[in-house]
Amino acid sequence: MSERSSPQISSRKQPKQARSTELVAAVLEAAVQVLATQGAARFTVARVAERAGVSVGSVYQYFPNKAAILFRLQSDEWRQTSDMLREILEDNLKPPFERLRTLVQAFIQSECNEAQIRVALNDAAPLYRDAPEHQAARMSVQQSVDAFMLQALPDAPVQTRALAGDLVISTLSAVGKRFSSAPRSPADVAIYSDAMADMFCAYLESLQRRPFETAVC
Repeated sequence: MSERSSPQISSRKQPKQARSTELVAAVLEAAVQVLATQGAARFTVARVAERAGVSVGSVYQYFPNKAAILFRLQSDEWRQTSDMLREILEDNLKPPFERLRTLVQAFIQSECNEAQIRVALNDAAPLYRDAPEHQAARMSVQQSVDAFMLQALPDAPVQTRALAGDLVISTLSAVGKRFSSAPRSPADVAIYSDAMADMFCAYLESLQRRPFETAVC
């Protein structure tokens, strides 16, 4: 039985000249505007081209369909968020709990700053959620999380550290999306972030105090 093919979501080619780079940047900026104002349901290549002031053919030179444009926007967002998380988690000049507080504050603020576009991208997720690139992008920060948990919980078993990392990141992501679904002031973000950080730190502190049996090889 042949497998059903999924639509191509990768860019056709990468811009190499300054003019091409500017065109792709204009297309992506227009895509953000169309997505924010029209939503995923009314998002089309034609609307993006019109907003960017270019021909539809010019868009198709770099993006085979609307799914490719949306995936590029989502990939850029994933990369920016992953880079931010890694930079904070890998800052070994700061103690783990201080890094954790910084992480929560930065992530919640980022969710609020990009709330409108994130909601629209979530609506468009069925277009690319099964793509291999999706899983690879989501897992890109896992190594930094594992290293952080090893520093925060050096005496805990691997399974405990893995669970702690998953709970922190999954909870932060889910709660961040819900919190950012309504407009928030800087004071709201600070208060909520501090409360979440307190919760995470208390959880890790409880694990630090827990006696773990030494594994016998």
